[in-house]
Amino acid sequence: MNKGNTPSVETRRPDRAALIIAAVLAVIAGVIFWDVSRLTGLAGYSQVGPTTVPYVIACCLIGLAIWTAAEGIRGDFAEREPQQFGPVIWIVAGLAAQMLLLNILGFSIATGILFALTAGGFGKRRLWLTIPIGIAFSFFVWVIFAKLLQLSLPAGPFERLFF
Repeated sequence: MNKGNTPSVETRRPDRAALIIAAVLAVIAGVIFWDVSRLTGLAGYSQVGPTTVPYVIACCLIGLAIWTAAEGIRGDFAEREPQQFGPVIWIVAGLAAQMLLLNILGFSIATGILFALTAGGFGKRRLWLTIPIGIAFSFFVWVIFAKLLQLSLPAGPFERLFF
């Protein structure tokens, strides 16, 4: 109670981050709707065609955008922890390293480095251990996709050593 014996009302301000997320969801849904509108002649004899699933996804995204905006306006989101930029930098560095090294060193080594730097972002900073583990996992994935499923993934010196 405050001095005037009237109950204090906690006023919550709209959550700007939630409103931005809602706007981004709505924009993505709009892009999907626009793209689906260009495919309208492909339905053929059935009502279910190549436009059905993207249309459903766009409708769901609109629903999520409305829900997120309503929660953001009410301010009902839980208090968020402050953003830590160190882990984000580790993960972005891993993605950049993979993109730069993929055609040079091949899938296994480039993705192994991504694995190790992402693990570093989550607190596992022993790169001498996480890089070989990441390369081993990535090589296993490469074998499944490139050799068993016959999909094209960049091969580097490590892959050529075995195949």
